[in-house]
Order: sequence, then structure tokens, then C-alpha cells
Amino acid sequence: MRLEDFDYRLPPDCVAQEPAGRRDASRLLVLDRAAPGLVETTFASIGSHLAAGDLLVLNDTRVIPARLRGRKVTGGQVELLLVSREAGDPEGRTWNCLASTSRGLRPGSRLQIGPGFEAEFLREAGDGQVRVRLHAEGGPVERAIERHGEVPLPPYIRRDAGDGPGAADRERYQTVYARVDGAVAAPTAGLHFTPELLDGLRAGGIATAALTLHVGPGTFQPVRASRIEDHRLLPEAFRLPEATAVAVAGCRARGGRVVAVGTTVVRVLEGRARDDGGVEAGEGWCGTYITPGHRFRAVDALLTNFHLPRTSLLILVSAFAGRERILAAYEEAIARGLRFYSYGDAMLIL
Repeated sequence: MRLEDFDYRLPPDCVAQEPAGRRDASRLLVLDRAAPGLVETTFASIGSHLAAGDLLVLNDTRVIPARLRGRKVTGGQVELLLVSREAGDPEGRTWNCLASTSRGLRPGSRLQIGPGFEAEFLREAGDGQVRVRLHAEGGPVERAIERHGEVPLPPYIRRDAGDGPGAADRERYQTVYARVDGAVAAPTAGLHFTPELLDGLRAGGIATAALTLHVGPGTFQPVRASRIEDHRLLPEAFRLPEATAVAVAGCRARGGRVVAVGTTVVRVLEGRARDDGGVEAGEGWCGTYITPGHRFRAVDALLTNFHLPRTSLLILVSAFAGRERILAAYEEAIARGLRFYSYGDAMLIL
């Protein structure tokens, strides 16, 4: 299929710049693949569209303050986005990063990030990334990252120049169930849940389970191929625990639906799916890329936000619900004034 088939026009004022006043106050558009039309409600009412026996699978990755602003000895500024920590480095000092520039950086050169905190340039690392070693005085590197790093908000969320993300973004650009450090972007479908809402769903017989996919550049890299089938995703680290595989099997046995909270969850579950609808536990690297024609074996329903045009995320939801149906739903969402992208409203596809 052609990439241009997954395009649409979005007025700029539909892009959410701030989260809803309360997480579950977001609007929710429900698309039932077996029925015509759309239902609009609030996210707090999502339980009305789920049933006892269903299983919500959550991505418990935690966004780290991965944007570091450094200065070269010559005074030039360089911005780093931490992407992945080198395996086998227990101190977490060596990272692959995206850099605003690598001009003038030679192996051994250092960037001053903050008092007692520097990044040493090691080498180019491929896929447009560079490798650096972080040096922190007076404490572990993780603490220095937390102190000097910024929440890496997407570029379409605008903040005043020089101010950057604030304390509110540190809290709201993070799910309430985030546990495992490693993401450079939030699994945004989960941003709408509150602890009280999750407790209420569980009390109603809707189970939850978790997996981890550290959202990185692979999720958001542009699709540059004119044929979508020619695109490849950069792999991202994942872990699917045995307890979650057991929970999926239990959901199947009782006739419930496996509801993926976000496209990252879909990619892990489908990448580990068996023909019987169960999933294999494991960990490693997930580069699963889902396009129309994919046979979904593990996921029965999908909770997601509204995605950018011409992206692998829009292609995935189109594979799940049909391209024409999704684009028509997006057109209707725009007409109704729903808010798009990371801080925007949500869509439940049944």
C-alpha cells in the first residue's frame, strides 16, 4: 500500500498542548468494528464498554528525563536525547543518543551538562545515533539525569523558549502505573487512567496485567518508504513476564477480550502471539511492524490516542480497524473538536 493512503489534514488547533484537567476527563471515541457509527463519552466511563472477564494489558515503562542540554568547550550547544543504555553497564554510564549535532565532536571530547555532570563523546553508533559515556561527580549517573534532564516532550507540544517542560509535564507525561525506567516517550494511551479508575475496573471484574516496551525512536521514526511494506522499525527493548502470558491465557479460557492499552502493547503481544491466541513470555528487542493484512492473534480490542498522519502508528490502527473506517473516524473526531496526539483524547476500538 502507498504511504499517501494514510494521510489526513489536521487543523493545528486540534493538537493538544496541555493534558485535560483530570486524567480521566478526556473524551473517548468508541468504534465498534461490528457496528456502524461512533459513540462519544468520557474516559471515566470506559468501563461501560468493557465487561467482566476482559483483560487490560498495560505498558509499565517509565519515561526518563532523557533530554540533556550540553555545551562544548568552544561554547557551542549540543542537545542529547538518551535512547538506550548499553547492556552490561551496571552503572548506566554508556548510552546511545540522538544528538542535535555531532560536528566538532571527536572521541574523548566532553560536553558540560551541569555542575559535576558531563557527557564524553565516544563514537558514531549508526542509525543516526552517537555513543556517549556520562560522568557524574558525587553520586550515581541516574541521579544526575533526574536532576539535569528534561522530560522529552514531542516537538508538537510547544513550551516557551528557554523554559522547557515543567513540573506538571513531569507528572502528566507519565502513566500512573509507570514502574520500569527506560522510555524516551510515554505510552500515551495509558495517560488517561487514574488509580481510582483502575481500581473500579478491577472491582468490576476487569483484570489488568503489564508488560514493558521502552518507547524509543523506533515507535516514532518517519516512514520514508513510498510503499509502507518497505518500512522497517528500529527495535526497542521489551519484556513480557510469565505472569502476563498466564493472564492472557486465563482471559482466553474465560471468554474475555484482551484489550491492548496502546500500540506498543499491540506490537509486543502480536510479536509474541501463538496461533491459539496465547503469548510467549520473554524479553529482548521488539521490531514488530504491523500493516493492513496482519492477522491479529492475541489482541481483541485496542485503546489508543489519535496519531500523526503517515506514521507506523496510524498504519497499525488502520490494520486493526480498516483504513477507511479509521480515516472516517478521524474526520469525525476533528469535526467534533476532539484533541489529538499525546495529550489529546482517546479512542477505544472494539
